[in-house]
Amino acid sequence: MSDGLFRKSRYWIVALMGTFAFSVNAQTKWDLASAYPVSNFHTENLQQLAADVDKATDGKLKIVVHPNGSLFPANGIKRAVQTGQAQMGEVLVSVLANENPIFGVDSIPFLATSYKESAKLWKLSKNATDAALQKQGIKVVYAVPWPPQGLYSKSPINSGADMKGLKWRAYNPATSKIAEIVGAQPVTVQVADLAQAMATGTINSMMTSGATGVDIKVWESLKYYYEVDAWLPKNILMINQKALDSLDKPTQAALLKACAEAEKRGTRISEEKTKGFNETLAKNGMIVQKPSPQLKNDLDRVGRIMVAEWIRSAGDEGQKIIEEFKK
Repeated sequence: MSDGLFRKSRYWIVALMGTFAFSVNAQTKWDLASAYPVSNFHTENLQQLAADVDKATDGKLKIVVHPNGSLFPANGIKRAVQTGQAQMGEVLVSVLANENPIFGVDSIPFLATSYKESAKLWKLSKNATDAALQKQGIKVVYAVPWPPQGLYSKSPINSGADMKGLKWRAYNPATSKIAEIVGAQPVTVQVADLAQAMATGTINSMMTSGATGVDIKVWESLKYYYEVDAWLPKNILMINQKALDSLDKPTQAALLKACAEAEKRGTRISEEKTKGFNETLAKNGMIVQKPSPQLKNDLDRVGRIMVAEWIRSAGDEGQKIIEEFKK
């Protein structure tokens, strides 16, 4: 081989190696922290999102979903995203209500009790939620509601008075406040520890969705489920803003498009599965029923108290959201 041909061959080899190294280095891996089991529809939605992003970016952005609090516990996910320990995280927005009441508007009992009303409330509160989190370097890219929240218990509940003294699972300020009003004993339990807490008698009542009840096989510990449709809490998906800004524009666009599609898909699945979740509870021996008129009246009273208290804590911004919602 002549010196000239050798030099040309070496040039092309170096160029090809450089191209290969660039393609490897160009791949970005992100961690997405979630608090819910692999089988939960929220987690399945996140897995589909990750697959969609992988396909849309030709493998340039890889999102690894960490379910069931395996990367960070539920109450640590938002902080992890804020500090960049995880680039993405899904969290029940109302667990953040202690730092800003706006985050708790969707868990005010008996305010928004249907999917239509839940969507209206999110539309009215979304900008305020976004603004509060943007100040912390976090971008909200979607919100997906849970099915309506029902009342679970080990013993029959026919009125608010029957809730007094119950060991009540609390997971956000709203559920703690309900316990305070009805005289129950609030016990903070995150979803990953819920089945064990029921099995050991740490709690004997709670207010959560049919989806969670099915996930944890609630029928192994509790007997009654009342379809009170208290509220539809939302999970929000968050991205660390610096991580998002570090992506090139086409990758950003592909990611945000996939998130928008995941929001629509997740909301549709949540609504479609609601009836099935309640049927599964009944098939496994739970007594599934509507609340008695007295229980409904007593819970409506709890809702009125909590709406008024939330408005006082949220100020003029909260007052405007509630007024617009009730129009």
